[in-house]
Amino acid sequence: MKIDRLIGILSILLQKEIVTTPELAEHFEVSRRTISRDIDALCRAGIPIETRQGTHGGISIMKGFRIDRTLLTNSEMKDILAGLRSLDSVNGTNRYGQLMEKLSAGSSDFMTGGQSVLIDLSSWYRDSLAPKIEAIRRSIDSQTLLAFHYYSPSGETCRIIEPYYLIFCWSSWYVWGWCTQKADYRLFKLNRMDMLSSNTDDRFEKRNAPYPDLCNERIFPGGLRVKAVFAKECKWRLIEEFGSGCFEELPDGRLLFHADYTSRENLTTWILTFGEKAELLEPAFLREELRITISKMISLYDNKLKESIDDK
Repeated sequence: MKIDRLIGILSILLQKEIVTTPELAEHFEVSRRTISRDIDALCRAGIPIETRQGTHGGISIMKGFRIDRTLLTNSEMKDILAGLRSLDSVNGTNRYGQLMEKLSAGSSDFMTGGQSVLIDLSSWYRDSLAPKIEAIRRSIDSQTLLAFHYYSPSGETCRIIEPYYLIFCWSSWYVWGWCTQKADYRLFKLNRMDMLSSNTDDRFEKRNAPYPDLCNERIFPGGLRVKAVFAKECKWRLIEEFGSGCFEELPDGRLLFHADYTSRENLTTWILTFGEKAELLEPAFLREELRITISKMISLYDNKLKESIDDK
């Protein structure tokens, strides 16, 4: 688009002392005549551009108008680009890639070896997340109600919300908004949302929405004091998920784990993923629940095995 090219040309002129028409034409893959018309458009918009003929000639912005480049340091620019690149990792379009090109035009070192921070916010669910993120962003920008089907441990519901913030936290994406059913602000996990729809006629008056309190105690109430024993080969996983201070090594090499957990269901599921390499010691009531669950699993598999043998 012409406006994108004009912004790109202006960005280059602000970062370079002088640039030639052929260089701009090659960069934007257009004709020299198109670049000349773009320069005229910038001049009519009030940008004081001067052109010089000759061997060292070219196009530049008058020095008195130039923005001081120290406004953004190299380090600050790289941080901005790292953030934009992270958004591109989950976005379904090339919007942020194009924006990075505009910001870094004339400074190729930002885009290649000079960039040392790479952030990838995508996941196994990128194909389904990207359209959800785009739909939510459109709903936020247009201030239209967002309707969706939601799956939670308490059951399935149809919700309508006034969306305010898209949030990436705890390795997942969420939307924060005013839920019309609950008459309060709620946080919804995108992976649990389905059948999103937004009608441009269903507009809402924007509230002075607070930022969500994302501390674990607020979002996941009901902390549990957990004590468990793990086989020594589980050390890498405990460190990865809870840090090196979450356990102490016993004389026999096993690991005595202690931490706070926020969800009974998640704790039970997590312990089971270790199989016979983990034993839950506390809390006692969850140890008993886990024992009953394992007994039911054994019964289920024994019955399946018996049915298989009987069929033969």
